[in-house]
Amino acid sequence: MRSRTANWFECKIRYEKTMDDGLQKKVTELYVVDALSFTEAEARIMDEMSNYISGEFEVNDIKRAAYKEIFFSDADNDDRWYKAKVQFITIDEKTEKEKRANVSYLVQAATLNGAVKNIDEVMGGTMIDYAIVAVAETMTMDVFGFRKQEGPAEKPEYEE
Repeated sequence: MRSRTANWFECKIRYEKTMDDGLQKKVTELYVVDALSFTEAEARIMDEMSNYISGEFEVNDIKRAAYKEIFFSDADNDDRWYKAKVQFITIDEKTEKEKRANVSYLVQAATLNGAVKNIDEVMGGTMIDYAIVAVAETMTMDVFGFRKQEGPAEKPEYEE
């Protein structure tokens, strides 16, 4: 399990998909990309999706994602994405009252229980008191993170 902080954008792509029964159907799918701006997010998702979609497609919507970080899994069967709301618990030294701060994460896992396990795996390595207050499956199809360029003249590469 590895986590990554970045500027995440949710992008909705609309295209004609060949269904299991062989029929063509217009679908809209949600993807997440790491980008510096809306313009770069659109260019990134178009570049990524051109590898997977034959034919025309359009970017219907782009918005900033509210995720603080994304927890990626290396397990092959972890093919779903879950939005998790985690509260960080601190004690105010002056008032000695408990304070809770909400943070959202996107977590890759095969099941809801797997998502909770993956959160605990990442957060358990910290000294922060936390509580997982909500976990829900999203419609996110895939996440495309940014990978550093290998050399100055080479095209940037991206990782999932």
